[in-house]
Amino acid sequence: MLMSSENAATLVYGPNSFRIVRPGHFVNCAVSGVPIPLEDLLYWSVDRQEPYASAELATRRALDAL
Repeated sequence: MLMSSENAATLVYGPNSFRIVRPGHFVNCAVSGVPIPLEDLLYWSVDRQEPYASAELATRRALDAL
């Protein structure tokens, strides 16, 4: 099950890709908390080192910082 913390990955987010520091099957969205399977991870912040479940959530987080 995706909710198990045993399967959570730790990543380092770069401008074009991410590097897996601790293997796992998913990361949790920094805004919504929903698990994101690594194969579906498309949005993240390099500056904040945070993953996002959608472009909308990534944009919301960026606008909150203004």
